[in-house]
Amino acid sequence: MMMIFGKPAPLLFGQLLLGIINGSFYAMLSLGLAIIFGLLNVINFAHGALFMVGAFVTWGLLHYLGIGYWPALVVAPVMVGAFGLLIERTLIRFTYKLDILYGLLLTFGLALVLEGLFTNGFGSSGVSYNGPDILSGTLDLGFMYLPVYRAFVVVAAIVICFAVWFTIEKTSLGALLRAATENPALVQSFGVNVPRLISLTFAGGVALAGLAGVLAAPLYSVNPGMGTSLINTVFAVVVIGGMGSIGGAILTGFGLGIIQGFTEVFYPAASSVVVFAVMAVVLLARPAGLFGRVA
Repeated sequence: MMMIFGKPAPLLFGQLLLGIINGSFYAMLSLGLAIIFGLLNVINFAHGALFMVGAFVTWGLLHYLGIGYWPALVVAPVMVGAFGLLIERTLIRFTYKLDILYGLLLTFGLALVLEGLFTNGFGSSGVSYNGPDILSGTLDLGFMYLPVYRAFVVVAAIVICFAVWFTIEKTSLGALLRAATENPALVQSFGVNVPRLISLTFAGGVALAGLAGVLAAPLYSVNPGMGTSLINTVFAVVVIGGMGSIGGAILTGFGLGIIQGFTEVFYPAASSVVVFAVMAVVLLARPAGLFGRVA
């Protein structure tokens, strides 16, 4: 058996794949957080809970309405995004002119409420969800077997991240969003409904969490704590990439997933803290993050 750095090659490739898959979820979740913080200056601590809601909505669509996985890829993010629009209009918008901590505390409380409601409704152990049959089975790569669904998740995450980055950074819509958040009065003078634009931006960021929840449902147990277990790491990803940096969130998400995967092989005891060790080192060298801008 081929060995690399004293470890079996299949083990390393397997952990690399696992790291990329975890990185896919880190990137998609941190992407939504970065959009909401970068454009609206809101630290959305409820993002992990909304990811969990997306997974439960996917399960509910199948079990209550008979709506399968492929329609759920569209329906569930729309429903979660609509819920995000509701909480932005009824709660979040009142924090825009306050200290940023008010928004953080509000969304932290919202996360606790959502997790409590779903725990009461479905129990802490959660429910299972089977992916589509067409994505079952494995691919023989020669050196390892790759589950088809995991390959699909990685490809979908890359496509989604690139599409969102391109929209925000390279299109006139993205330029309008940035202008509306930096100088809303000027943009409003051109006839743009800035409050509606901000609300839709928040809903779009939340819909990304819902979309990640759909992709996660067949991989993990759909349970009320599935967002909590990720949110601390996702916040670390956003901080390392640079608060509000879209590209930084994506690259850091995939990069930290891979680092975490290899740490599992070479020093498993550090796998749960390696992300925060990296964050400490990066912040010592670059307080604004790898891709952040100093104010």
